[in-house]
Amino acid sequence: MEWLSLGAQARFQSPTSNSPLLPAYQLVGQLLYSTEAEVWNLHEMFFLQDPSFFSMGMWSIGAGALGAAALALLLANTDVFLSKPQKAALEYLEDIDLKTLEKEPRTFKAKELWEKNGAVIMAVRRPGCFLCREEAADLSSLKPKLDELGIPLYAVVKEHVRTEVKDFQPYFKGEVFLDEKKKFYGPQKRKMMFMGFIRVGVWYNFFRAWNGGFSGNLEGEGFILGGVFVVGSGKQGILLEHREKEFGDKVNLLSVLEAASKIKAQTWASKEK
Repeated sequence: MEWLSLGAQARFQSPTSNSPLLPAYQLVGQLLYSTEAEVWNLHEMFFLQDPSFFSMGMWSIGAGALGAAALALLLANTDVFLSKPQKAALEYLEDIDLKTLEKEPRTFKAKELWEKNGAVIMAVRRPGCFLCREEAADLSSLKPKLDELGIPLYAVVKEHVRTEVKDFQPYFKGEVFLDEKKKFYGPQKRKMMFMGFIRVGVWYNFFRAWNGGFSGNLEGEGFILGGVFVVGSGKQGILLEHREKEFGDKVNLLSVLEAASKIKAQTWASKEK
């Protein structure tokens, strides 16, 4: 191996003493024919003599980490990583088993809710969530108009935890039923986990609900996203399907009324026939 070291020394002869490349050539030449211990000593000597290299390296790592964090934050606020909702067919909704929340619960098929007069149905993400309570109050503000149209307002929850439904009902002016198999949240259940807390839209929704005086708790499952349905009478079909894309993504109330008004037209047409 001695000939290799001599050859390396010959190839890396230092340039003229006034050349700016002199330190680099000396360092490379020494590394090629030094022992492991000598290389480590050379490493320490080099960084002690010129700590700016260490500082520059740390700055580069920090800048890279900040850039990665900024990119992640940017992507989290787009719809790139959001799971796409799968539209529900009327037949799928009709076959869902629901339970009443009485002391002696009754199980029935969901189609009973809209078979005669149609229905507006809220699939509640979590009854104790102040964002869900806000949307429930908004939908309840339509109750007088829905009553004029003869269209009932309902809600389904995915679990019955202690007094959560009872505490939810002051915000919602309609009957509430239990969907134990979470079918109204499908066919493909979508979740928003902790990514929701770095989305600008979610924080906007938080402040909107807080400013509206709504409050809540952390009881129950709240990651499976909910939605709102307007279903026509009989086989008229699903007239509006709003799927929550992030926490606090409320349905448009005018769209609900527009869809509900179509149920009335269909009902009258059926009676005339």
